[in-house]
Amino acid sequence: MLGVATDMLKAGQLYGLGILVYVADFMVPFWTAWQGFNRLEKEKLTSTFPIQSAADYYELFQFNLQIAEQGMTGSLKSFRDFYKKETARALISLLNSLYGDEEDNFSDYAANLARLTDSVINQYPEAIRKAGEEFGFHFDDGGYVKTAETERFILYQVLSRNSDIRPRKDGKPIMIIHPYVLGPNILAFLPDEKKSYAHAFADQGIPTYIRILKDIQTTEAVQVMTGEDDARDTRRFCELLKTTHGRPVTLNGFCQGGFMAVLDILSGELDGLVDALITCVAPMDGTRSKSLVEYMQHLPPRFRDLNYAGKVMPNGNRIVDGKVMSWVYKLKSMEKEAPFVNLYRDLSNIGGSRISKTAAALNHWLIYDRMDLPEGITQLSFDSYTIPVTEDGTLPVQLFGKILNFRGIEEKGIPWLLCYAEGDDLVDKDAALVPADYIDVEVTPFPKGHGAIATSWSDPRSACALHTRFGNGYRGPVRFQLDLEEGKVNSDGQ
Repeated sequence: MLGVATDMLKAGQLYGLGILVYVADFMVPFWTAWQGFNRLEKEKLTSTFPIQSAADYYELFQFNLQIAEQGMTGSLKSFRDFYKKETARALISLLNSLYGDEEDNFSDYAANLARLTDSVINQYPEAIRKAGEEFGFHFDDGGYVKTAETERFILYQVLSRNSDIRPRKDGKPIMIIHPYVLGPNILAFLPDEKKSYAHAFADQGIPTYIRILKDIQTTEAVQVMTGEDDARDTRRFCELLKTTHGRPVTLNGFCQGGFMAVLDILSGELDGLVDALITCVAPMDGTRSKSLVEYMQHLPPRFRDLNYAGKVMPNGNRIVDGKVMSWVYKLKSMEKEAPFVNLYRDLSNIGGSRISKTAAALNHWLIYDRMDLPEGITQLSFDSYTIPVTEDGTLPVQLFGKILNFRGIEEKGIPWLLCYAEGDDLVDKDAALVPADYIDVEVTPFPKGHGAIATSWSDPRSACALHTRFGNGYRGPVRFQLDLEEGKVNSDGQ
């Protein structure tokens, strides 16, 4: 009985600590957002009629209540599901103890509960931190070659982990563009375990390059960069790659990187340098993202302002806080992202078993890779989520003062492989497939969620391996690139 009491006390203490930790992690971006809110509202209050301000704040209060209700609903459901199972286990263990069964008795249950809470609260965070040793790009480990550099970006060549596989000198080069807000590391998830999007190309002998954004905290050119800067730097890299390999480049954008790749091509800066396009889970018209649109519709117009997420650097430059932007996506899915929901999800998933390296690496990405953003780049994405693409395919943003229309990709004769995730709750299917309404694009659907293409399906042994055809003859991105290299453009091999 003393042992049971000790284990139950330990489990209770760790559970209480877990509540504090999960709530604190969730609330950290709130304090940054609160500072930005106060700063901006001091200006708006002086230029807005008091009656209008009162009405806006009342709507905001209602909006907050709706979010709180969603969070409470999700938390109660998670609470119920977890303790339904735990209560059954506790009762069985108690009955086993009363009938003298030495196996699976209440003492074992209490010990297992203590181990479970210790795994989630103490061991899991440590496993997540340790996953950083293998997760993502480590450009100093000899597996990459620094190829070029601008004020804002560094271009690296990605080499296969298998030293017997070398990039073909006459191969068709591909340049990968990572998302701004969550960085590049998801594209090199666990290279040594054959779970890496970038290495999936390199493992096929494809000349593979990735464009890496420099640290925004220490690079002023990144802090003030615009979409035009993105296009110019991409052009410089493409010129180099075409000269090096003697063939035009395939541009491959992941998530927000896909949106930027489309803008760069449509701007005309890459004419003659890029002859193929791959986008993966890229938001092409954010206004068709049902969950986010519903979220924005409930938010009073006064508060649909990107400046609330802004912060000022010591040198006076304004940038956008990446943690706040990621927090917005959590708020729109509060029934799945509330602190208690995450706590019970981890308690259920770990269940006292060995902590999965894959789960630890995925959480390392979500926790540590949220990057601050240049205001000019974020404005492009913000506009695409608040202003719809027109009926003729014209995008709501411009580069170099030019009107950008999806039909321009087809006019340039550029084949486009558009990949989306069927279970994506970050970039809805409708938001990703918009270009198909206006031009002929090859579409490849992948099962699971937003990051699955770069994690689950980057494994060459998986059911939807990137270098294969799967499902109804769908081509993975690597298969698409290999076919282009061999002169095959269409999905039927022609």
